Formats: sequence, C-alpha cells, structure tokens
Amino acid sequence: MNSELKNFLKSIHEKAEKIGRPLWFMELCGTHAEAIAENGIKNILPKNITLVSGPGCPVCVTDQSDIDVMVGLALHGIPVAVYGDAIQVPGNLMSLEEARRNGADVNIVYDITEGVEMKKEKPNLVFFGLGFETTTGMTAWAIRNGLIVYSAHKLFPPAMEALLQNKKIRVDGFINPGHVSAIIGTEIYAQFKIPQVIAGFTGEDVLIAIDKLLTQIISGEKKVENAYSRLVKKDGNPKARKMIAEVFEISDATWRGFGKIKNSGLKIRKKYREYDAEFVYRDLISKIKKETKTKPSACRCGEVLQGIISSKDCPLFGKACNPDNPQGACMVSREGSCSVEYRYDN
Repeated sequence: MNSELKNFLKSIHEKAEKIGRPLWFMELCGTHAEAIAENGIKNILPKNITLVSGPGCPVCVTDQSDIDVMVGLALHGIPVAVYGDAIQVPGNLMSLEEARRNGADVNIVYDITEGVEMKKEKPNLVFFGLGFETTTGMTAWAIRNGLIVYSAHKLFPPAMEALLQNKKIRVDGFINPGHVSAIIGTEIYAQFKIPQVIAGFTGEDVLIAIDKLLTQIISGEKKVENAYSRLVKKDGNPKARKMIAEVFEISDATWRGFGKIKNSGLKIRKKYREYDAEFVYRDLISKIKKETKTKPSACRCGEVLQGIISSKDCPLFGKACNPDNPQGACMVSREGSCSVEYRYDN
C-alpha cells in the first residue's frame, strides 16, 4: 500500500473513531462491490463501518417475469438476443441457456451493434433490453435502427428512494454509481437527504468516497460530492438522455426483491411500437404470462439486493448455489453480490 492510500486509511480510522457509532455505507454499483472485494477493503476498515451492497447489478434486479417472457418467446420459435451475463438467470420454467440447449434460437451478444447486424439475417429477432441509464442509450439507438426490443430497462434514482423508504434498511451514506452518473449527472441526487459520494472504481476511489462520507457525517452535512470528476460531469451526458427520451417514456417497473417501483421503468414510445416486442408479440406475451406459474425457491437474492441480508445469510449460498449451479440472479452476474462474495471469499 502506497503512502497516499495509507493516509486515506489513517484518516478513515480517525474519523470513524471520532463518530464512535456503527455506520452502514451502501455501494450502488456492482463494479464497486467487485472493487471492494478485490482490494480487500472490508478487511482494513474500522470495525464500526459496514459496507453493504445495494441493487447495483442490472441483471440481478431484472424481475423474474421478464426472464420468463424472454424464455417463452424463445421456446415459441422466436430468435432472441441477450447480453451474456443474463443468459443463465433462472426463470420459473428455465433459463435462456437451458432454452438454448433445448433447441431455442438464443444468441449472446456483447455489443448492441451485433444485434442490429443479426437482425439482417433474423428479421424477427428480439433483443432483451435491460440495464440502467448506462446501457439504455445504446438500446434507444438500436431501436431507431430497426431492432425489436423487449424493454426491461430501469431508472436508478427511484430505487434509491425506495431504499430510503424501507424501514428494514439502515443506510448512513451512499457510494453512488459512477457509470450511471456519467449519463444522468450529479444534480438529480440532491433530492436524497443523505451523505452521498459519486466514486470511481479503483480501491483508492472507494477509500476516498468512504473518507468523504465520514467527513459529511462529522460536519452534519447531507450532500452529493463528485469524486469521479474525470468521467462524471454535473450535467452528465445530455445527448444520451435526449436519445433515451425520444425513444422511451417513463413507466412503473417491477424490480426483483423490491416489487413495483413507481416511475422507475422505461417503456418504448408508441412512435416506435413496431420495434416494441410487447406490442409486436402482445398476444403471445399475454399467453406466456398467464401460463407461467411461480416456482418456489429458497433463494434470498431479493433481500440481498436491498441490503437487508448479506449473501452469506442466504441458506443456499456456497452450497446449492454457486457459480456453476446458480439458484438466483445474484450468483449469475459477475456484478452480483453473491458472485462477488463467492469468488473473493472462497
């Protein structure tokens, strides 16, 4: 550890001791969770600071019903395209990977342009649009270029509001997501009266964020600080937001673990409904939803995403549930809390 990092860590310990009470800081990005684990940050922090993972993994918060729709479309002979980290998420019937093994035309893409190109050979291809503001702009571009999309895209700030309203959750400060903030900017977070720091993704970035949160608590401030100014600007990316607003409109959305969160989703506008899978395949999707039965599971991914429990509190963690046999979304995605915990603590 270099001298600068030692100074940050010394400052953190001194400030935490001065505060003297237990503190819970929630990181709101799966990449932050991985940086914390990779750098062993939890092991070097004062004992009164607990880092909690929040709903920062877009694959993880995608609701079971959306997985079921995509699996259903694939099993009915419609070619689908999906980002690789979503293909193994279990649905009530099966995962998209299992559907592919059963002969369904399920395609992994690593870039949205691959989906646009694939449509030339498979005109009725449906792309599974999921993620926060970071990826939504790319999906909007693809829709404008003729790609049919099933939208499970979500807006992040409403989830922060839902977290703060949940009495089961203790949060003294947020480490805000860097990539999302690069799109939406910094001012939108001012509505949340809690210490917040927008952070980058190195171990040093995380320590800086924790130090700044402690400073705010000592001074009694509740504000938004941008510690990732090398990428995040006050007004974010207006061009990307304009494209998103042209193609999508705000709607309610269901999040895994949270249930329905008002004004947290993005549905495709009527102007582009010929590229909206929910319109194009409305009868089939309605049938899929009616016929799909909820399968009981002991997986507690939904509670992990809210910070109510840790990954290790789930009875399946590391036993029935592991990266080779994931029982829930939190173990599937590389950004999922359970996957991070398993890979770095086993």
